[in-house]
Amino acid sequence: MTLRLYDTRAQQLRDFVPLDPENVTMYVCGPTVQSGPHIGHVRAALSFDLLRRWLTHRYGRVTFVRNVTDIDDKVLANATDTEPWWALAYRMEQEFTAAYAGVGILPPTYEPRATASVPQMQEIIATLIERGHAYPAPDGSGDVYFDVRSWSDYGSLTNQSIDAMEAAEDADPRGKRTPQDFALWKGAKVDEQADATWQSPWGAGRPGWHIECSAMSKRYLGPEFDIHGGGLDLRFPHHENELAQSTAAGDRFARYWVHNGLVTVGGQKMSKSLANFTLARDVLAERDPQVVRYALAAAHYRSSLDLSESSWTEAEAALGRIRTFVERAERMLPRTIGWAEPTPMPDAFATAMDDDLGIPQALGVVHDTVRAGNAALDAGDIDGAASARHEVIAMLDVLGFDRVGEASGGGDAQASALDTLVQTMITQRAQARADKDWAAADRIRDAIAAAGITLEDSPAGTHWSIDG
Repeated sequence: MTLRLYDTRAQQLRDFVPLDPENVTMYVCGPTVQSGPHIGHVRAALSFDLLRRWLTHRYGRVTFVRNVTDIDDKVLANATDTEPWWALAYRMEQEFTAAYAGVGILPPTYEPRATASVPQMQEIIATLIERGHAYPAPDGSGDVYFDVRSWSDYGSLTNQSIDAMEAAEDADPRGKRTPQDFALWKGAKVDEQADATWQSPWGAGRPGWHIECSAMSKRYLGPEFDIHGGGLDLRFPHHENELAQSTAAGDRFARYWVHNGLVTVGGQKMSKSLANFTLARDVLAERDPQVVRYALAAAHYRSSLDLSESSWTEAEAALGRIRTFVERAERMLPRTIGWAEPTPMPDAFATAMDDDLGIPQALGVVHDTVRAGNAALDAGDIDGAASARHEVIAMLDVLGFDRVGEASGGGDAQASALDTLVQTMITQRAQARADKDWAAADRIRDAIAAAGITLEDSPAGTHWSIDG
């Protein structure tokens, strides 16, 4: 079956055909690091982690880029005399990294910071001015705006007309030709931090939010790539503006637009501005991170997810049924049946995953297989139970539940996070060895050893332990 994804721009399911079948390319808008992550941020990142894992299973290689917006109005506003904006951004970036790792989200292939690509942003801005799609503000402020009326395709992502759009509020409107014109470059202001500016042909200043992702995606993936992802709330204005400025500059840009639904609280979007958020670190401190992963993954990625106490209870019970079967099978089945033998996953699972990443249906196949496996164990059907156990492990591995047989408990959150990090490095080492990149494999092995961790390679996989 062909993988089909819902393309937001086309507003329909489309067969996924990558530019290069041997290297799928993805760019996902990462966090603006003005403060720590709430659980909605984790759900968004997990949605694309699941897609990435399935694409890797289907195609073998995925180049996955997730940026960090480390220069922004909100970052500057939250800085203090004792913690400059760049220090705050770095500290918050580490909080996001820890939250992602806590639920088993793989690190991106590349994770560029916006501040490292300012020259590339200026190149795009200069091209837009040259082509007549951008203009420096006539008021001497140093601001540069994208002229939305110069680009006939503006509004195509969200199917809006310019006149129906709200005015862009990302800069002082006095220098704009049209209220909807948005900032590409923001001139330096006397009340902002002096070290938050870069020199440019239009005067000292800093980039607007939207130009950052256009520059970083092009720098790391090229002028055309397969998938652009992000939260549903980013469609407008952020993704609309990215699409306009990149295509107006001559780039083909993203071929598929994929957006995840939002986490809601009582029907309202979870948001820092609404003060109705739950910090990810608090959730992970109180609960088994694998249960958190299950709860956040159980709803379809495009649907809203209204979290409540029952969400965690139901996820814990569902994951408990899977763990009980796996543990029971490993306890009752003879080791001679070949635990490490590769096993194809059920066709129904693959069909669900190929149908716009149907995780709820895929989890249904997991539970059907668990029930069949338990029935086989009860009947003394060794082959049937072993097959079910192999299939369950294969499906859970693709879904990122690598340690499903071991409950970690909320009190062991640090141990779980350490295990996730080490398992990620083991996976990266295995990929490097598969790619015959021996230097990279050795670097990863040496880094693990330097941390006092021993790896043991066996036919059943690689296991780790702390030197003692």
